[in-house]
Amino acid sequence: MTAAADSERPIKTVLVANRSEIALRVVRACRELGLRSVVVYSTADAESIPVRLADDAVCIGPPEPGRSYLNIPNVIGAALRTGADAIHPGYGFLSENADFASVCAEEGLIFVGPSPETMASLADKAVTRALMSKAGLPLLPGTTATLTGAAEAEEIAERIGYPVILKAAAGGGGRGMRVVRAREEIEDAYRRTQTEASLAFGDGSLYLERYLEGARHIEVQVLADRYGNTVHLGERDCSVQRRHQKLLEESPSPALDDATRAAIGAAAVAGARSVGYEGAGTMEFLLDRDGGFWFMEMNARLQVEHPVTEMVSGVDLVAEQLRIAQGRPLRIRQSDIEFRGHAIECRINAEDPERDFAPSTGRVTAYRPPAGPWVRVDSHLEEGMTVSPYYDALLAKVIVWAADRPAAIDRMSRALDELVLTGPGLTTCAGFHRDAILADPEFRSGDFDLDFVNRTSRTHQERT
Repeated sequence: MTAAADSERPIKTVLVANRSEIALRVVRACRELGLRSVVVYSTADAESIPVRLADDAVCIGPPEPGRSYLNIPNVIGAALRTGADAIHPGYGFLSENADFASVCAEEGLIFVGPSPETMASLADKAVTRALMSKAGLPLLPGTTATLTGAAEAEEIAERIGYPVILKAAAGGGGRGMRVVRAREEIEDAYRRTQTEASLAFGDGSLYLERYLEGARHIEVQVLADRYGNTVHLGERDCSVQRRHQKLLEESPSPALDDATRAAIGAAAVAGARSVGYEGAGTMEFLLDRDGGFWFMEMNARLQVEHPVTEMVSGVDLVAEQLRIAQGRPLRIRQSDIEFRGHAIECRINAEDPERDFAPSTGRVTAYRPPAGPWVRVDSHLEEGMTVSPYYDALLAKVIVWAADRPAAIDRMSRALDELVLTGPGLTTCAGFHRDAILADPEFRSGDFDLDFVNRTSRTHQERT
């Protein structure tokens, strides 16, 4: 018997510790792999599609996340009562909680993701910078430990030069970040960012790095098993953002040439391998105007935008996660992976672009998802459901594939034309995607940066 076979641990039942479209995504993967699925849910999600399609479902609390989806004892209890072998955390909620992963291990449950030790080392983004520096990845000037206060931030900013960006060491989801352009702004920016980080993550620790003007956000999908086999599945360009939160992602990036693409992929693999990473993860980089790339952070989970990678690589990332979690070696090597065509994902959020993307809630009275060749919609929506204020604003992801980028843009425009998603008081960003982003000459040219949405939003509002 091989070493790999010795360490394999088959999974029969997976508890999905999440909700909405990602819970449904995992349930479907389980069904295709012949695995039993159990979904946990709050009272607000009792009638949701994931609950109805799973093999079993357990209510774990009221709508407030802290009393349901973030309630570790309730989640673990549901897993033990239903005979689950493993827990898939999806993304958000408990997906990057090392304590949760540790409790899973203590209770004999397989956590579908990296080990608690690896997750803990990656949880502090300042520490992660130090780890990746040792692995040889390029870093922007800044700190590799958390700051002791505003005075130290000011001292370092003076040394490396403005502008700088303050970031939450425990951050994520685009929160806990603030750009500082002058010395007199440091103290106030530090206080505000620390407060935001404490409220959002329960940890006010900050770090600092040089801020790149005109940068792009490039991330690389990696897969790794426990035997040291690591591959990348290409990059995603996530530069279409507002307030550091992604709106549109695409693969491949129109900003990379072949040499840079090969280099950033190799760097991602080296970084993941250096920390003994296991499972699906994402290495995030900033790309400067001269084509240089700089490590930013690593996400130790599945990403919202994983479908664009699946569309161009043909690899089912959730299925691979579940196989890796059972101790099976990767079935693919880097030379096996072929990238074809171009994919784009638009996040359809319950937000009003005309009101600075303010959240929107209401009852869905009409819903018709787009369809047709090479159009995929990941969503938990159906007519009659209520968009709750308790959870993330993401309602659906529209993903398209085409042979090249111009054709993918046109296909996405057609798909968004078909989308019907309405209800009293409910507003989405679908029209903004179609009319302000996809139709913009700057986006169509492929030559844009992280400030693109700010510029486009202002122009769009002036026109409307």
